[in-house]
Amino acid sequence: MNDAISNETRFLHAVELGLGTWQWGDRLIWQYGQNYQEEDIRDTFRLSLEAGIRFLDTAEVYGSGRSERFLGKFLKETDQPILIATKFLPYPWRLTRKSLIRALKRSLERIGLETVDLYQVHQPLPPISIETWMEAMAEAVDQGLTRTVGVSNYNLDQMQRAHATLAKKGVPLAANQVQYSLLNRTVEKNGLLAHCEELGVRLIAYSPIEKGLLSGKYSADKPPSGLRGQIFGKLLPKIGPLLKLMTEIGQEHGGKSKAQVALNWCICKGTLPIPGAKNARQAQENAGALGWRLTEEELEQLNQASDAVLK
Repeated sequence: MNDAISNETRFLHAVELGLGTWQWGDRLIWQYGQNYQEEDIRDTFRLSLEAGIRFLDTAEVYGSGRSERFLGKFLKETDQPILIATKFLPYPWRLTRKSLIRALKRSLERIGLETVDLYQVHQPLPPISIETWMEAMAEAVDQGLTRTVGVSNYNLDQMQRAHATLAKKGVPLAANQVQYSLLNRTVEKNGLLAHCEELGVRLIAYSPIEKGLLSGKYSADKPPSGLRGQIFGKLLPKIGPLLKLMTEIGQEHGGKSKAQVALNWCICKGTLPIPGAKNARQAQENAGALGWRLTEEELEQLNQASDAVLK
């Protein structure tokens, strides 16, 4: 294991696959309450645990707090050990370090915990500096409110600033959670992924199935509903060859689905993907990404097919 990885953050590097809970209670993007309900989310939680997934990522803004509350409710229904991560959004009216501590305490109250395993700054938003928020994160560790700290959506320079500020406080930067998939390889191309590896920072990949696009259930003639359909309108006509290759590769591994190939690609790239799931079927499919590995040849084929879509 990388020598840069601290003892405090080694648990994150032992996790291959997690579960993102953005969909839990979100009505704007995911239409919670229309085609899935609380019981569907409970089944997602239960089946994910049964499949060995023990890292769950949420945020105070997901479903306006509903995601954290759902998670807290479900945690009371199991005695399984689970790693919990949540996030702080630096709204422009949050102007002091104390606002981060207050927000973390409210998240802990919603989840029903005394401490979380990973607390992350959700976005590098102004007007407060990255350094100020990292000092607040160090305070949160000192107070025992979080085990480790991370960032999300930080570019290379922003992550280096966060890492340096925390280092002065003797606190390691555990993770940087960014968008990463076969259809979004920005952090691989700009050096962020490689620098995370150098620093011992775990790169957590959100939207690793690109909000369902890499599952193969959408096409130019059948786009996803709502805002997702508008976002991906130009991309859908171009992804056919990539999806075809993913199907062929999946067949070589005993009939793995396109989504499972997409997740395994992320795992093979050294990242921790956290696909979302809002029902039992999706939870089971996510878990099927574990226990096998793409070959080097298959990885290169997928890289080339991805490049053809993104150029």
